[in-house]
Amino acid sequence: MRADFINPFLHAMLNVLRTMCQMQPQVGKPLLKEDDFARGVVTGFVDMMGESTTGSLAISFPAAVAFDIAERMLGEKITEVDDTIRDLVGEITNMVCGGAKKILAEKGYDFYLSQPVTFVGDNHTITHSVYGPKILLPFHVDSGDFVVEVCFRD
Repeated sequence: MRADFINPFLHAMLNVLRTMCQMQPQVGKPLLKEDDFARGVVTGFVDMMGESTTGSLAISFPAAVAFDIAERMLGEKITEVDDTIRDLVGEITNMVCGGAKKILAEKGYDFYLSQPVTFVGDNHTITHSVYGPKILLPFHVDSGDFVVEVCFRD
């Protein structure tokens, strides 16, 4: 997968966390994902359909990171993965995907985005709608680690 498809998601995730949560995340080295298991307990997922290529985005958070983000964005302490957390993770996924879509449009790639969906539970799986390499972008914030997962058709 080309870096010009990965970097927009990295930049969009950084932008969302910095502006909406006042977080300064650290970015790890991208990895090729070999399985379908989520790396967190709550995952937001969006399909991206375009004329020249299609793909999808998944963002998986452990509970502690999701709770920290919720407290920073909503001003309330949440201690269980409930509908508020599901909605928040879906909205974050939508904002990141929208930010990446804007950057990609400037490079000539236009996409239609599906509505975000969320999945919850230990060891849940992520099934991308296209076959292609799955790239994990690891992030670290004070409350823990999480991943952004990008997959585009070969």
